[in-house]
Amino acid sequence: MRRGVSEEDGEIRYRPVSVRALLTEIQSITELMVDLAYSSVLFNDPDLAEEVVELEERIDYLKTLLRMNTAIAVRDRDDAEAMIGIMRVASAADRISDAAGEIAKIILLGLTVDPSVVEALTRVDERLIRARIHPTSVLGDKTLRQLGLGTHIGVDVIAIRRNKQLIINPTGSTTLRAGDTLIARGSDVGTLELDKLAKAELTEVPQPKVG
Repeated sequence: MRRGVSEEDGEIRYRPVSVRALLTEIQSITELMVDLAYSSVLFNDPDLAEEVVELEERIDYLKTLLRMNTAIAVRDRDDAEAMIGIMRVASAADRISDAAGEIAKIILLGLTVDPSVVEALTRVDERLIRARIHPTSVLGDKTLRQLGLGTHIGVDVIAIRRNKQLIINPTGSTTLRAGDTLIARGSDVGTLELDKLAKAELTEVPQPKVG
């Protein structure tokens, strides 16, 4: 049986991947899609919306690959029953990704979003923020791992806009630069601190309070 994915015709071909790995990636991408979809609405950002649509295509590919691998893994009745549960989880994630895609298409179609919807997005437990790094900000020329924003102020950077490039789901080794625009999520306090750090109003990352 042929393995890999054809880059010439886009045909999906069988590739042996663990079901656990596929489900983990599907879950991670789905969560990212939801964040980016809401961010695209909150900031009226077509580029973020376009990323959501592209990730939706990735989910479709992973779902097909999951079906192939589960079909091959089924050997008896017990396996078949176990795979039903797995496919239900995948289907639920697929519905969420479809919903995120529909939200993003609102921005891509240039439709007007009701102001009350945008206001509601600013009132959720985890807020979304867009912050541009000032040339004198302490965030510049440091990796996300060095800054430890998640540990210290409870904020996760989910995307970075660098000129025309959009870095999705940056890793700890990603280095921030002056002029980068960060899309992040976190608590009210954490996002406020990130905004001040980006504007150079804070000169060091606050340390978590103990006790």
